[in-house]
Amino acid sequence: MKSLKFALAPLALALSFPGAAMANDLQTPIAATSTLLTVSADGKTARTPDLAVFNAGVTSQGNTAGEALSVNSADMTRIIATLKKAGIADKDIQTSQISLNPIYGQPVVQPNGMVLQEPKIVGYQATNTVSIRSRDIKNFGKVLDALVASGANQVNGPSFQIAEPDAATDEARVNAMRAARARADLYARAAGLRVVRIVSISESGGYSPPQPMYAMAVRAKADSTPISAGEVEAQVSVTVQFELAP
Repeated sequence: MKSLKFALAPLALALSFPGAAMANDLQTPIAATSTLLTVSADGKTARTPDLAVFNAGVTSQGNTAGEALSVNSADMTRIIATLKKAGIADKDIQTSQISLNPIYGQPVVQPNGMVLQEPKIVGYQATNTVSIRSRDIKNFGKVLDALVASGANQVNGPSFQIAEPDAATDEARVNAMRAARARADLYARAAGLRVVRIVSISESGGYSPPQPMYAMAVRAKADSTPISAGEVEAQVSVTVQFELAP
């Protein structure tokens, strides 16, 4: 049995997860006159995103830890109410971080640089952040404006995604297999052979939403926030082993 191996693209080791395709025809032995060809190929498909994931929160200050938390709690209650009024469902709002930290004053320093008194705590700062999934991309900018108007002073995101990525991933799988077969046919013709069958298939990759997270501290309401969702990709890589014969 002759063996040819072409590695046309770097490929990670095949992953063991439910979406991975793995086929092995070990019942039928490889003929002594056959040649094995291993091909790697990628398949992609693009979709318009229908989900925006971002973080929003509020930072509040107080003279004591209790006061800072109390003010922050009232601020966040108002922000969550704004989200719900904008059509964001309860299941799409999740607390992601709560923090409370002291605020220190300036140290007392002599002209020669010697510190006479270490900084003292002059107050406290509380922060509460929620992770939000907005399913109405067209009105996403209005949601941001409403958040700022209700007191949110921290916004991070968005990451645009596909809410149900399975169909896009399956289309990418089909495209990857078509590319692998076309490449195998090309090599077979060039070698004066033909593709007899597929011996094995392994997959890696899958839907992977982009993760741009643009952080901004918002302190005042601006004009309507412009949003451009663009497209997101589903990508799958396959490694396919073919049996070639005269």
